[in-house]
Amino acid sequence: MLRELGIRNFAIIDALAVSFNEGLTVLTGETGAGKSIIIDAVHLLAGGRGSQEFIRHGASKAEIEGLFSVESASHPVFQKLEELGVPTSDGDIVLRRELNDKGKNVCRINGKLVTISILREIGGALIDIHGQHETQELMDEKQHLHLLDQFAGSSLSKAKESYAHTFEKYSRLKREFASYNDNEQQIAQRIDLLTFQLREIGAAELVAGEEEDLIQERKKLQNFNKIYESVSAAHEAIQGESKGLDWVGSAMSELEHAASVDEQFTVHSESLSSAFFQIQDISTEIKRIIDVMEFDPERLNEIEQRLSLIQSLKRKYGASVEDILLYHEAQTEELDKLLNRDQRLQLDQAKLKELTEDLRVEAEELTILRKKAAVSLGMAIMEQLQELHMGKASFEVNFSALPNNKFDRHGRDAISFYISTNLGEPLKPLTKVASGGELSRMMLALKTIFSKHQGVTSLIFDEVDTGVSGRVAQAIAEKIAAISIHSQVLCISHLPQVAAMADQHLFIEKRVDKQRTITAVHELSGRERTEEMSRMLSGAEITDLTLQHAEELLTLAHDRKLTMR
Repeated sequence: MLRELGIRNFAIIDALAVSFNEGLTVLTGETGAGKSIIIDAVHLLAGGRGSQEFIRHGASKAEIEGLFSVESASHPVFQKLEELGVPTSDGDIVLRRELNDKGKNVCRINGKLVTISILREIGGALIDIHGQHETQELMDEKQHLHLLDQFAGSSLSKAKESYAHTFEKYSRLKREFASYNDNEQQIAQRIDLLTFQLREIGAAELVAGEEEDLIQERKKLQNFNKIYESVSAAHEAIQGESKGLDWVGSAMSELEHAASVDEQFTVHSESLSSAFFQIQDISTEIKRIIDVMEFDPERLNEIEQRLSLIQSLKRKYGASVEDILLYHEAQTEELDKLLNRDQRLQLDQAKLKELTEDLRVEAEELTILRKKAAVSLGMAIMEQLQELHMGKASFEVNFSALPNNKFDRHGRDAISFYISTNLGEPLKPLTKVASGGELSRMMLALKTIFSKHQGVTSLIFDEVDTGVSGRVAQAIAEKIAAISIHSQVLCISHLPQVAAMADQHLFIEKRVDKQRTITAVHELSGRERTEEMSRMLSGAEITDLTLQHAEELLTLAHDRKLTMR
């Protein structure tokens, strides 16, 4: 849900901070007070199209920030954030967007800079904004299949998973099969290139790890003189004229004599004796090495040439000898496929035919399960329309196959929602429904059902109750309240029936402060809320009778909500 919204220098809003509660929040106020401006700000925060015109006159930038709280750890938005490397904690997600007077956007999610497309992707997973004239997911036929699958739930998910696995194998084989149909000239050129590359790599007879060994050997040869001088000096110090080892031997003998008289020197005598023999062994080994040490300029030249060859191959085929060997292995496999493509073509044709049949069977199973779910969905929507006083309306899910008997990653079904709002009228695509009032009710019916499945944390209705009144208005109010049981709902409304159902009632007003027009938000409760309801009922003057009607409406709404939860 959207917990906090902060807005600065946006349209006529100077600075505004609003806290939202769970359930249904209704925003009311006079026309032009700025209710829709707040929704525009949320729309911008969710990645909507920005404009410099949104920036308050005299300011250099507009700033919008929203704190969202997502209770379910399995919500798909967390997987998206993890893929993007955006940190999250305690289910809180902070979206922030700045729009400056140069037309540039700065977008952040939990403090991390992101692109506007990423902000739109994450925002779309958190917020669903529906206005009277906006094209929404439910009005997009491309989304109807996804919505039906969501409604079907677990009864379909296993079959979809199996189908997706088969479709991936099918698609991979089709791509491989298509590669065999390249023209002969391209294939011949590719064979020549692969043959040359494999011959060049093969001639080098590379061995994994040899570059490191060669570099180490080169280092020894390049520093031969320094090593020889150091080792010779060490040997001279031990057994040369200075007789270092002899002096250690004398000290050992003297300590042995002392230890024979006084036991406290025994440990020191033994340690020195051990050291003497170790030094003696080291001296012998050093002398052996000195006797065989010989500088080989030809070997150094061989190493330089070998390393130069390896470096040349690395520039062409990989960052290391190991990478070059892996490249050689992959290209060998490709060359084998090209040289034996006729035989492989026959094998792949047989595999593709087998996979196509498997895919057809699994796609038919998806269609059967979807049609079963479509019947249930149709019944559920008709029930909702009945409650919205559209008892003569008809609804069904229209199925057709993808053109040219094609498959896609969802199966082979093309699905669209059809509706007839009047008795005797033919069913038409939902996207062709023109009446504003009927469209509002249709959308609410669908939202009531899909709000349980869509996963968005906040739904926003911007005056979707326009053009209705009376018992239809009451039905719409109850339907919006029903949706708010499963998702937080923010609703701009002029209907007192909708406002009465609110769990939180925010009053938006426009006033002048220091010769500037500003928008302010005030949460209503008690007497203030009753008076605002009275104003909405009467349209002008508040009287004892309108106050009485307002109190009665609030009481009835409270009682109705108790039966819904």
